[in-house]
Amino acid sequence: MKNHPLLAVRVTTPAVELRAASDDLLDELADVVRAGKAHADPAPYDDPMSLYEPDPELRVARWLRSIWRGRGRVEPDAWRLYFVVVVGGRPVGMQDLIGVHFRTFGTVTSFSWLADDHRGRGVGQEMRAAILHLAFDGLGASEASSDAFTDNHGSNAISRKLGYQPNGSDWATRQGEPGLLNHWRLTRDNWEQRRRDDIQLHNVEACHALLPLS
Repeated sequence: MKNHPLLAVRVTTPAVELRAASDDLLDELADVVRAGKAHADPAPYDDPMSLYEPDPELRVARWLRSIWRGRGRVEPDAWRLYFVVVVGGRPVGMQDLIGVHFRTFGTVTSFSWLADDHRGRGVGQEMRAAILHLAFDGLGASEASSDAFTDNHGSNAISRKLGYQPNGSDWATRQGEPGLLNHWRLTRDNWEQRRRDDIQLHNVEACHALLPLS
């Protein structure tokens, strides 16, 4: 879509590609959402979450609407970039980057999900490393955060491996039931110590032109 350059932003690593979530890519990924492959046990997402919708068609509709709403919000205190995770040419999940008062503090957080048939292969860590490279190297972020329920062992392990430090905990609900969230914090200095040279950014200048970064 030539009139929305943010949809041309990509991040590539030797194992995965993050492609900005165009409607065409979302249409392909909808089959994964419809099949329930974004779900996990124990439940990984805090409420509200469209992926918890039990009806497959309504689940896809709510999921798409939430992305379209978020894609249209670009403000100094909150913006969100949605990426489809592509492995071997196939869309298998999503990895989002969220600016939180970025203009003032340079802070971001992230959200992701991965199809159940691609978990346990290192893809989750690779896609998080890719989005952190965009945040720190491409956008000049000063700090990144992440949250995960205490029993989401995969997400918590990725945060540890990528250099995040524990940053407290808090309660949230998932499917209406209370659960304890771990908070994680990654400073720019800690990211620099693990900085990779095999992650490539593409068309990142669109972010500087269209997002309220400074």
